[in-house]
Amino acid sequence: MEPGALSAVFWSLSVVEVEIYTTQTCPYCIRAKALLDKKGVDYREVDVQRDRALRQEMEKRAGAHTVPQIFIGGKAIGGCDELFELDFDGELNGMLGI
Repeated sequence: MEPGALSAVFWSLSVVEVEIYTTQTCPYCIRAKALLDKKGVDYREVDVQRDRALRQEMEKRAGAHTVPQIFIGGKAIGGCDELFELDFDGELNGMLGI
């Protein structure tokens, strides 16, 4: 195995799945995505603006009807304010595996 190859394997194992339910015009969604982008985090965006079934899925998973709703490693963390609070408290990077 080449030097550095092992660390690359460990790095790829530490990446956590991030999902964010959004609408196109939501300023809080834009702000939350900007923070994730700044941190270089890949995420799956689910636009619920015109899809009632996806919105119902989001509401069922999150227990909330507002956007954004953010999930890290399958765990609902809330919306934009909660994402920024986790970052301010120094907890977000650990949750993201970065």
